[in-house]
This record gives sequence, C-alpha cells and structure tokens, in this order.
Amino acid sequence: MSENIKMTKNRRFEAEDSGLGERHMQIFLLFCGLMVGFAMRVNLSVAIVAMTELPEYQWTERIKSLVLSSFFWGYVMTQVPAGILARKFGAKATIVTGLSICSVLNVFTPICARLGGWQLLCAVRLLEGICQGVLYPSYHTLISSWVQPSERASLGTYAYMGAQFGTIVMLATSGILAAMAGWSSIFYISGGVGCIWVAGYWLRGSSSPAQSKYISQEENQLIELAQAREVDTKLEQPKETLSPPWLSFFTSPAFLALTATHCASTWGFWTLLTQIPNYMKNVLGKDIKSNALLSSLPYTMMLLLSWFFVWLSKILQKKSISLSFSRKFFNTLGQFVPMLLLVALGYVQQEQDTLAVILLCLTVGLNSGSQLGFVINHIDLSPNFAGVLMGISNGIANIMSIAGPLLVGVVVTNEKDASQWRIVFFVTAAFYLVGNGLFLIFGSATIQDWNDPTAKNHRSPTPQLESQKEAEGS
Repeated sequence: MSENIKMTKNRRFEAEDSGLGERHMQIFLLFCGLMVGFAMRVNLSVAIVAMTELPEYQWTERIKSLVLSSFFWGYVMTQVPAGILARKFGAKATIVTGLSICSVLNVFTPICARLGGWQLLCAVRLLEGICQGVLYPSYHTLISSWVQPSERASLGTYAYMGAQFGTIVMLATSGILAAMAGWSSIFYISGGVGCIWVAGYWLRGSSSPAQSKYISQEENQLIELAQAREVDTKLEQPKETLSPPWLSFFTSPAFLALTATHCASTWGFWTLLTQIPNYMKNVLGKDIKSNALLSSLPYTMMLLLSWFFVWLSKILQKKSISLSFSRKFFNTLGQFVPMLLLVALGYVQQEQDTLAVILLCLTVGLNSGSQLGFVINHIDLSPNFAGVLMGISNGIANIMSIAGPLLVGVVVTNEKDASQWRIVFFVTAAFYLVGNGLFLIFGSATIQDWNDPTAKNHRSPTPQLESQKEAEGS
C-alpha cells in the first residue's frame, strides 16, 4: 500500500474516531468487570463492621487487620504470571477464569466464615486475591491491543473507573444490606452479579481486535495504523512470542520510578479504603448505615474527578502539551495534593467530623489524577510488554496493600484515639512525597528501546516523531 493511500485512509479513520465502535464496547465491558471485581474486593471492609458486632465474631483489631489484608497476600502472587499468561493465552481467558472463581468464592464466603471462623475466612480471601491478581496485568494487555495512542489516557481511564464505581456501589449499599438482610447478603449479591458479568463477557469480550467477531474492518485498520505510527521499528516476530527482557525492566530508571510511585499510591489507596469504615465508626461516631454511605463519598468524588481529569487531559492534548508533562502533572495532582490534605486531616479535632469527611473525600478523590499519570504509563514505556510491566509494578506495590492494614493494627491500639490515626495519615503522606518525587525526576513517557528486544538497530525518535507521539499519546 502506498504512503498516499495510507495517509488518505488515516485521515478517513481519524474522522471516524469520534464515533462509537467495538473498542468502546470492550472498554465498557472492562469497566463493568472492574466494577464487580472491586465490589467483591471491598465488600468485607463494611461487612466486617457488622460481623464484629455479633458475639461469634468479636475479633481483636489485629485479627481484623489480618482478615482485611489476607486478600492481598494472594493478590500479589499472580501479578507477574498474569501478565505472561495474558500474552500467551489471551487476556480474555485470564480475566474470565479469575473473576468466575472469585465470584463463586464470594457466594460461599458466609458459610466459610461460620464454619471456620476468621482462619477460614482469611483462606477464602487469599484465594480471591489470587484470582483477582490477573485483572490489572490483563487489562493493560487488552488496552494496549484495543486502544490507539490518542485515546489511551481517556479510554484507559474509563476502563479503570469501574474500580471507583464498584467501590461506591458496594460501600453505599452494604451497610443497608447488612441492616436489612444480614451481612451475608453482601457477599451473595456481589458474588451473584460477578457470575452474571462473567457470562456476558465470555459471549462478547475479545482479547484483541483481530479476534473480535463484532469489529468492523475500518475500525480494525484504524487501530492497527494508529498503533503502527507510534513506533519507528517493525517487530521481527509477533509480540506474543517475544521474551520479556527482565534485566532491562529492572535497570530502567523510568520503570523503577513508575514502580515507586505505584507503591506510594497503593499504600495510600488501600490503607484508606480498608480503614475508613473503622475511622468513621470509632473516631467520628457514625453508625453502620451512615458509615457505609459516608465511606462511599470519597470514591464518588474520585469517580467525578476522573471525568474532569479526562476532560482536562484532552484540553492539554489539543494545546500540544508534551506527554511527559501531562503524565507528571496528573500524577502530582493525584499524590502531592492528597499528601498535604492528609497532613491537615491529622490535626482535625475529633468533634469536627464534617471537616474530616470533606478532607477524606478530597484526599481520595484527587488520587484519581494518578490514573492519567503512572497507571497508564506502562503502555507508554512498552506497548509490547505493558501487561508484564503492570504485573511487576502492581505485584511489588501491593505488598503495600498488605503492610498498610497491618500497620494500622499495630499503631491504632485504641480505635477512638484520633492521635493514633494521625500517625497513619502522616505515614501515608510520606509515601506520597517520596513516590511522586521519584516519578517527577526519573519518569518518562517515551517508548523504551527494550520494547522490541529483537530489533538489531534501535533508533532514537526524531524530534518530529517524538512530537507526534506526545501529541497522540495523551
């Protein structure tokens, strides 16, 4: 095909870019999948408040912290294998397998808790974590295949917004469900909805445009040509068969900085997510019904700000702001500003519950800026190994998901003591400071040479090509 024909087709395809296509349907399915995944992930945060009001579940704070962190012990195990398996067998297969097993386990959670106490509950949550560990590496693999660079930040963010939506729905309704139908209903409903989604995704989902039965030829070519323009070398073999250059991953300053800020974000997000219900109940004195509704407010703010940040990123893209600046700008909004708010939260008096709720909402809500920062940065660095990179950084970062709740169990010996919670907030602020600081210094949004380890001669992009990538990649 001649260059003139390519340019003609490119203009025609970009003109059609504003319409809805199969890639948007796939992103919607991914949104729903992460919604049910996070609903099953966070349901215990409120359910455990209701459970521990019953005589048979009068657990200490340390046991509750172990139960809440057990999910992440399993979650860490499958991160790196998930990225490799998604490339080999297709991300659809890994997602369907993981969420189907997790959904069934959720349905059986109440009976397991009754029969085996907190020990069996920990085991079930660990297995659920193993199953959900495939999600983010598989999602990155799918987004890398389905989304053209100019839509990467927006459509990628839309897919990951399912996490906030699932968190909102579960936190907002679980307290009401527990009060009306018992805490068991929380797990029955979230697990049942998960089973329904798995069936729907099995019928319509696809690992790549080439494997989809529903995509048009024009849209398929639109995606292929847009992705081809992003790189200046042609792969010598299919990307699914490329061997990951492990040493290059762990000696890349850009990837190490990404991992550092990922760790900081995960520490803050999951520490607050798992502990906000306890903080609301014991420090602010909210009952479980209002506790659940108030606990969902920060994630409602996060969802709303995600839409705003996507709109802002498109404005920056039209003004030809560099992709590197855009990633670091949004990551700073998502970590440095919440850092300052957490310090302020530590000095809020116990009776100033309204101010505490406002600061919590802003702290969690502004963290959504990171979705247009480091979250999508794996694909910037290496479209071919995006899922593997996400598996590595998410696996390391989710050690923070384990450590965060455990630290709360050690520090907060008196749940009603606001000064002990202040220590938790200050530690989280320190993580944000270090993580985003490293990302600002060493972070990058340029495709790395090791994206194609088979290429004999890697060429540095020309200034014109780099400018084009930055304009398209936001």
